[in-house]
Amino acid sequence: MKLGVVAGKLLRALVGLVLLGVGYVGFFTFAALFVDYPVVPTHTGIPAWPRGAFHVHTERSDGRGTEKDVAAAAKAAGLQFVVMTDHNDFTLREPAFVEGVLLVPGVEISTRYGHLVAMGLRVPLNGESAKQEGVRAVEIAGGFSVLAHPVQQKNPWRDPESALQAQGFELYSADTFFRDAVRRPFSRLLPAVGAYLINPVHGVMTLVMPQPEVSEKLLELSHDQPKRILCSHDAHGQPRYEDVFQSLAMYLPPAALSEPLSRDPKAAAAQVVQALASTQAICAFRALGEPMGFAIEGPVTARREAHVGDVLRVRLPPHAQGTVRVEARGAGRVLQDGTSVELTSEGVLQIEAWVLAPGRFFGSEWKPWIVPGLVRVLPRDAGI
Repeated sequence: MKLGVVAGKLLRALVGLVLLGVGYVGFFTFAALFVDYPVVPTHTGIPAWPRGAFHVHTERSDGRGTEKDVAAAAKAAGLQFVVMTDHNDFTLREPAFVEGVLLVPGVEISTRYGHLVAMGLRVPLNGESAKQEGVRAVEIAGGFSVLAHPVQQKNPWRDPESALQAQGFELYSADTFFRDAVRRPFSRLLPAVGAYLINPVHGVMTLVMPQPEVSEKLLELSHDQPKRILCSHDAHGQPRYEDVFQSLAMYLPPAALSEPLSRDPKAAAAQVVQALASTQAICAFRALGEPMGFAIEGPVTARREAHVGDVLRVRLPPHAQGTVRVEARGAGRVLQDGTSVELTSEGVLQIEAWVLAPGRFFGSEWKPWIVPGLVRVLPRDAGI
């Protein structure tokens, strides 16, 4: 067969594959026209909680926007604060209000064990020392350390001992969602791309999927000392900052932030860090609905401690019947009424509210919605 004939066939095959791909993506673009958010309507009369973005990159490392771009996107998305975490940016910057949004300084450290987010630093980090010592270096600098995307194929956390010492844990990571989608191009990535073309928030939410292995690691590392749960935007500007900010946020309910944010940026940043480091901060996929009204009630302390045999009640925001469910992992189980959780053993309990959300094409699928902090379950006769 002549070379020209072979080349012609290959070209036609390539064009066919491209058209097939365009057609496949087009199905999801079409479906996205009929998707509306939020799934759970926001009810008036419930005071809003301060909300913000955690783990955001700018042009100072590998992000696409400036700090002003990030602040403008956060303002447009209705956020009050952003925790900035450029890679290995060890200059200790001052907190600032930009476009009315509080920018809280932090850093994502490329340590020899994996990536570590640090915030609330009292003194600057030594770059080389921080990369070598990781969690210990952040502790010495008076900061709060968070394991970044710790169960990710590309950059997992590889040191079990220091993992136990870190104070925080990124349970859901937008970066991990994206990397998982790349490994599932036809079932996740291309549907997300198609949806994003016409409905950006739906495109981002299409990437969200259950990650039981991450929850298992969280519970494993939290058995003796519960980690603080944070959800990570890991935003770089592509997808657009605003679209990611519209999809996910960290919330500071009154139990985490008892007073309004100070007008002084340094004092306000200290408030945000302290609230995020508390047991009371809440992560929510806000595209699905606002979390105001959510609470864990019953014999549980402000430090989220309770006893074996206790029964906690999960109070959910108003919603249509059959659209929300409560899930429990670890030291407890959901009872038949669907909102009560019995504490069955010592250890830690993870509770989440899930929503029946728009699927990739027509239809629905269950997605995580509201993620509170862990509950530490003590022996029945232990004092609190």
